[in-house]
Amino acid sequence: MPGLVHVVDDDASFRTAIERLLKREGYNVAVYPSAQDLLDRPPNESEPGCILLDVRIPGLSGPELQDRLSELGSTLPIVFLTGYADVQTTVRAIKAGAEDVLVKPVSSEELLAAVERAFAHQLAARSQRHRLDAVRATIAMLTPRERQVFELVIRGKTNKQVGNVLGATERTIKAHRHRVMEKMQVRSLAELVSLAERAGILGDPSVSRRTG
Repeated sequence: MPGLVHVVDDDASFRTAIERLLKREGYNVAVYPSAQDLLDRPPNESEPGCILLDVRIPGLSGPELQDRLSELGSTLPIVFLTGYADVQTTVRAIKAGAEDVLVKPVSSEELLAAVERAFAHQLAARSQRHRLDAVRATIAMLTPRERQVFELVIRGKTNKQVGNVLGATERTIKAHRHRVMEKMQVRSLAELVSLAERAGILGDPSVSRRTG
């Protein structure tokens, strides 16, 4: 899988060796001697990429850079490299969203496998975001009445109950509900609820205020 790997390590010989290995496998590579160098040249988030990041580097440390990138909204997966098997650092990095923590010296096979997993996870996450964006866009295109019906139906209200809340006949609500299902491209209430959950609609307290 082609992509750009950002290597952040203060060891020049290690950077060179990793760059050669990754390029030999078909990856594009950008190298940085410090965390600040990467912050000065922020990676392009629109293309496939991942970061190989040394834990202990002078200046801004690896975990500190991870925090800064998170604050900036970066979604690039990070694989940490460390010369010390530090359980506390490993747990902290993984909890903060790191893909993996590899202990130096790391074999070529282990490093390439970690990079491949990082790209695979990024692709899956990006695909999921695109699907959710499409769902939210469809919800935004519902008419005001369809949106009201949608928000009540996903909370388990029957057509009759929705009609009582909105002051409409059961037949009218049934027609609105049918159009909602068509627009959302689902065939069952379970599918509709699942889409609403993934899009974050069911967890939105403002929805309860609008429909309660």
